[in-house]
Amino acid sequence: MLNAIEISPDIWWVGGIDWNERSFHGYSTERGITYNAYLILDEKVTLIDTAKSSFTDEFIQRIKQVVDPSKIEVIIANHIEMDHSGSIPAILELAPNAKVYASAPAGVNELRAHFGLDVEGVKTGDTLNIGKRTLSFLQTPFVHWPDNMLTYSEADKILFSNDCFGQHFATTKRFDDEVDTCELFRQAKKYYANIVLPYGAQAQKALKAAAALDIRLIATSHGCCWRSHIDEIVAKYQAWSTYQTENKAVVVFDSMWHSTERMAREITDAFIAEDISAVLLDVKATHISDVILEMMDARYVAVGSPTLNSNMLPTVAGFLTYMRGLAPNNSHRVGLAFGSYGWAPLGPKQVYDELERAKFQLPVPAITQQWIPSEESLAELQATVRKIIAEQA
Repeated sequence: MLNAIEISPDIWWVGGIDWNERSFHGYSTERGITYNAYLILDEKVTLIDTAKSSFTDEFIQRIKQVVDPSKIEVIIANHIEMDHSGSIPAILELAPNAKVYASAPAGVNELRAHFGLDVEGVKTGDTLNIGKRTLSFLQTPFVHWPDNMLTYSEADKILFSNDCFGQHFATTKRFDDEVDTCELFRQAKKYYANIVLPYGAQAQKALKAAAALDIRLIATSHGCCWRSHIDEIVAKYQAWSTYQTENKAVVVFDSMWHSTERMAREITDAFIAEDISAVLLDVKATHISDVILEMMDARYVAVGSPTLNSNMLPTVAGFLTYMRGLAPNNSHRVGLAFGSYGWAPLGPKQVYDELERAKFQLPVPAITQQWIPSEESLAELQATVRKIIAEQA
């Protein structure tokens, strides 16, 4: 039996749990995904979001535990991406008289394009009375699609937050205080880093608007709902959306015959010797979405590649392309390009160009090493890192 869970009086979680999904748009989801949907029992039975189409049966089974699906009169589509909206057509087959509401104009246009539906558009400040409750809407465009919006129930003090505050985290537990807190916040940070990061300015607007609401529970579209750590996750979003960094270094590299790797280890040790927390990440062994997770709050980012066929290694190029797409604000970060070569130092110089394009501060040119680094050259590399750190003090 697939259980629905009552998260508040007359409000039920009826979503789907995707235990085995390991990739979402190139982002590794090692803890799986949940597709959260919420059923409100009021004079008008209301459904907020649905589930990915491959979880339609599971989703409908949970609804049937609570109410006959034909009694659903209102469907609110907070977001039209298919992991949220994929089961809307199946619900409308069971409840053909239900009215669908989405953000206007983007959500309305997207639902029409996806499913050919007749949709009622809503905007920020609009309300919908469903009986004892009046739901209000807050558009949050580009957090992370143009159609995104939040729905708030003042009677319950619940914010149905869509992708804001979410985590890709498959669990049978529905609340933040029922799971490991460290893992929860790690997954929330990874979610922000790989999905919401490009939209800091828009996230700031959403945070300011939500600050005016009295919130007892944040019901997310993915992962756990927040009830015991609301202040903490809001504070994290405030820091992440304003691109705050810590005195931390991330050293990212790939290597062919260990010369670039030796340079990467020396750079890492140099940061550690200066009492700066550092992580060393080989992109052959670390997924690029986990590199972004570590990089998001790092003050220093060093990227290394040898030269292969007059280019940087494809693995490093793939990471830099992925990073560029997430458009982090790097103007306050210090970048360092490095790498080894045999005939020409083209790989590390291409890394430098990519870091420059991404608007890192670059205090020194690309550091290059022909063939195998000597102890003397490694000592010089450490001295360069120390000088960079001293200049940033």
